[in-house]
Amino acid sequence: VTGDQPTVSTETFNNILNFSHNHNFHSANLTAKKNTLYAMIITISMMIAEIIGGIYFNSMALLADGWHMSSHALALGLAYFAYIMSNRYKSDARFSFGTYKMEILASYTSALSLLVIAFLMIYHSILKFINPESIAYKEAILIAIIGLMVNLICAWLLRSSHDHHHNHHHHDDLNLKAAYIHVLTDALTSILAIVALGFGLLFGADFLDPLMGIIGAILVLVWAIGLLKQSGKILLDANMNEPIVSEVVDILRLFRSDIEIKDLHLLKVANDKYTCIISLNSIDPIDINLIKNELSKHEELVHILVEIYPKKY
Repeated sequence: VTGDQPTVSTETFNNILNFSHNHNFHSANLTAKKNTLYAMIITISMMIAEIIGGIYFNSMALLADGWHMSSHALALGLAYFAYIMSNRYKSDARFSFGTYKMEILASYTSALSLLVIAFLMIYHSILKFINPESIAYKEAILIAIIGLMVNLICAWLLRSSHDHHHNHHHHDDLNLKAAYIHVLTDALTSILAIVALGFGLLFGADFLDPLMGIIGAILVLVWAIGLLKQSGKILLDANMNEPIVSEVVDILRLFRSDIEIKDLHLLKVANDKYTCIISLNSIDPIDINLIKNELSKHEELVHILVEIYPKKY
């Protein structure tokens, strides 16, 4: 096929694919969506106040912390946007496996930004080791304390959302987790800064400020890499080592001894839900609905597709 092809509108596409079922496997975490918005508003407000205050009072420390907060405000905004888009397109037939991965993509992007933040922290800490600068300890401690209070409020909002969702679904919301780690990162940075600045003010230990920066950066790197692995695994559909796979295989083998599993795919379509696609070989005819009913006893399997071919000798 060559040349420009006509674009089919979403409404027309949905009408063409007028399925008797939908692909909305993922239940939105409405509490997380709401609290992420609150955390974003609080963070942006603090960011604007610090930037304006830094310019007005000619304080580089205040200005730097304000711009640092902008990265976390952006991450919270990305998480909130993912919730909105996931909910908006949940009934769109173009998304054949639902919109869950919109949230996972946001989580992965946030993890990448955490890596950037960690390397920047290391870079600036090394520069401070090489070229020590005089520090206005009292002003810097005040900024760190205010920043910590804001981050603790945001962390509480996001943590309560996680606990509420976890109690109902027993699985991590990675989009929420990414936003939470961003806020936690900022809180950790503030705590380490308060400790370092306090010792610097009392004992003149200037080296602690960049040292704490490096320690904090290493922790951020560990969190970011863990989040990248979790979200990347889902984005790449690397789910075939999940416990549910062996459970599916056991059911198929117990169902009929002559069944040969030709192909098996499990795709994660929600925090705790999978689409199951199975291709089987069998000597004798099998009622596909019987297999589907047996597999449906597992609540994790929400969309089961089975095909059977006669076994050849």
